[in-house]
Amino acid sequence: MAIHQETITLSPKSKGFHLITPEIEKALLSMPSIERGLLHLFIKHTSASLSINENADPSVREDMENFFTDIADEKPYYIHTYEGSDDMPAHIKSSMLGNSLSIPITNGRMNLGTWQGIENTAETAVL
Repeated sequence: MAIHQETITLSPKSKGFHLITPEIEKALLSMPSIERGLLHLFIKHTSASLSINENADPSVREDMENFFTDIADEKPYYIHTYEGSDDMPAHIKSSMLGNSLSIPITNGRMNLGTWQGIENTAETAVL
């Protein structure tokens, strides 16, 4: 079994939910061809997360942002505010959504469902 490890640098993102499937697909093109396997994505940032969700209708990402804003943003009881009022909400969102995904590779491509895409959540423009 061959294993290939690579670091992918995402473009900077503003606060919100962002479809990053094209960035991942582009990065995969520069890697050795793998017909079958497992792509494991891990984001090395404690205030960002990864998820799989709708890839066609941007209103899904807007609704996700609205939901997570409602449950996590700017609560008066947060103590961890040294890096700004958006930092603790980002940690909560990351803990809830997760920092890694495993996606099957079939015929050299990510085997996502027709309407599935990879999303990244960001609270600041630093990723």
